[in-house]
Amino acid sequence: MSIKINVPDHILFEDSSILVINKPCSLMVEPDRNGHPNLLQQVQKYERSLRPKSKEIYVQHVHRLDRPVSGIVLFARKKSVLKNLSEQFANRQVKKYYQAITETAPTIKEGKLENYLWKDKKNKQAVIVDPLHAEAEKVLLDYKITPYKNNFHLWDIRLHTGKFHQIRAQLAASGCPILGDALYGSKFEYAPNSIALHASSLYFNHPQTGDPIQIKADPLWLI
Repeated sequence: MSIKINVPDHILFEDSSILVINKPCSLMVEPDRNGHPNLLQQVQKYERSLRPKSKEIYVQHVHRLDRPVSGIVLFARKKSVLKNLSEQFANRQVKKYYQAITETAPTIKEGKLENYLWKDKKNKQAVIVDPLHAEAEKVLLDYKITPYKNNFHLWDIRLHTGKFHQIRAQLAASGCPILGDALYGSKFEYAPNSIALHASSLYFNHPQTGDPIQIKADPLWLI
C-alpha cells in the first residue's frame, strides 16, 4: 500500500507559482488504477484547505519520481507555470542531483556512466542494450562515490538525462544495484516499497521572475 502524509511537514518551498515537496519513499506521485493514496491528490487537498471558498484550484506535478524513490517533487500552481517549467525540463535547463546507497562499488570512484537504455514495457523495466538496438536511448550521469557506514557506498549523482528507471538500471549494469532494488538485482532488504535512492537537489529558473532557484532535501536513510 502507498502512504498518506501531512503535506505541510514535507514542504521545502512554496510561493504563489510553485510548491516543492520532499516525497517520502513508498508514496506514489500520481493516481493508479487501484486508487492507492498518492502525492498529487494529497497536495490537491492541501491546496483546497488554503482556499476553501474557491471553486477551482490548480496544482500539477511537473515531473515524477518512482514510488520507491524519495526526494524533491516540483508542482506548478498555474498552467502557465507548468508550461514554463516543462519547457525547462525538456530543454535540459534543470539540473538534477540524486544520492544512492549500494553494497558494492566500481573500481573508479568518480566518473561518468554512459549507456544505451531500452524501456521494456511488458516487464516494466529498463534494460541496458547495445547502441544499435532499434529503440535504444543514450543515457548519461556523473557520479562520485564515498564510503558509507556498514561498508556500504554513497553515490552522489548528477543526472544529465531523465529516462525511465535510468539511475537504477545504470548502477545495476555497473554491478552495483541500489539497496532494496530487487527489480534490478539487489539482495538487500531495505524497507517495503522503498529503495535507497533520493532526489536530493534541483536547480531551475523561477517561472515568473527568472531568478535561479536551488532546492535541497537531505535524505532520511533507513539504514
